[in-house]
Amino acid sequence: MIDFLKVPGRWRTWDVTARDLPLALVLVFASLLPVLHNRGTQLGDLPARPFDALTVVVIALECLPLAIRRRWPTLCLALVSLGFTLDQLRAYHLVAGIALPIALLSVAAYLEHHRRTTVVLLSAAYVLLAVALSRQGSAEGVTGFATFYVALAIAWGVGAWLRLSREAEAERRRGVAETTRTAERTRIARELHDIVTHHVTAMVVQAEAARYLTTAPERLDQTLTAISDTGRRAISELRHLLDLLNPDHSTDVRMPAVGELRVLVEQTRLAGQPVEFTEDGEPAETPGSAEVAAYRVVQEALTNALKYATGSRTTVHVRHGERETTVEVGTDGLGSYAASPGGSGRGLAGLRERVGVLGGEFSAGRRTGGRFVVHARIPTGSPS
Repeated sequence: MIDFLKVPGRWRTWDVTARDLPLALVLVFASLLPVLHNRGTQLGDLPARPFDALTVVVIALECLPLAIRRRWPTLCLALVSLGFTLDQLRAYHLVAGIALPIALLSVAAYLEHHRRTTVVLLSAAYVLLAVALSRQGSAEGVTGFATFYVALAIAWGVGAWLRLSREAEAERRRGVAETTRTAERTRIARELHDIVTHHVTAMVVQAEAARYLTTAPERLDQTLTAISDTGRRAISELRHLLDLLNPDHSTDVRMPAVGELRVLVEQTRLAGQPVEFTEDGEPAETPGSAEVAAYRVVQEALTNALKYATGSRTTVHVRHGERETTVEVGTDGLGSYAASPGGSGRGLAGLRERVGVLGGEFSAGRRTGGRFVVHARIPTGSPS
């Protein structure tokens, strides 16, 4: 049995010629119906002529080219115009005359080049047709011919409007696609910055410390193990991130959540940074964008502490509320790291943007006493 629900979808996959052919065949059938003889366009108002053998040729010329109206619109219009001219000069007055405005609309909608030239040639051909009909005794007059020309011009205008609408929609979709790609590249670059900066900074600090532990084998082994673990975590997170670039990747990419903050703090402690961590409330069971943003705020702040105030006291306070998560990370003796020769400020700028998109508030700067404090208030309930 035919599944009629699937027919519309299959129809769109067919070649345009196959989709336009039924319209052409319907017009052929309507033009051959005896009840519709001499019921078509009567330009020139000449006395109707009985159908003869040439009528079939005229019907074919007017109707069948509609099957190629989108594939070869210019050829379609030329053949239909020839058939229409014969139709009017022979005074058959066929229903097939409807094909002319359809062909005009199609040319205006699908012809990519030489549209003005086409208009000039068609207008000249129409004038010649009007002159020929007048010489045969047409009583149409200038007003009648002008009115029919305006009707054809309207058909052309509708086709031109459809073409412009289609182009505008295509441009809109390209803009949306480009915006989406830019946003995705920005997101991936931000995640890459957060992952690489934090882990590499920790490894560099640990490696520097290892130089002075050659006389303490146990501590040296502990430091080298920490470097190795940090490297493995970096590789693991990078693999998850690179999955975002794989079009065949169908599973969800794991993203860090606030619940993993203790692991992050412990890793920073192993790198030699004294960190005091307090957490109030319970994090969400299912991490979303707010939870990821909170994790990245803490990660970036601890990375800066390692880079610019190694060994200085650092405090991390995270509070989980019903409607928002508040993060505050303070470090003694850490000035504005953006002013440091090694700092680009890209991390804080990315955090400010990330938190702002979620409708939160972000600040970073020196406080009384010389502490550098990073503070973020992030509304919860944001989609992941």
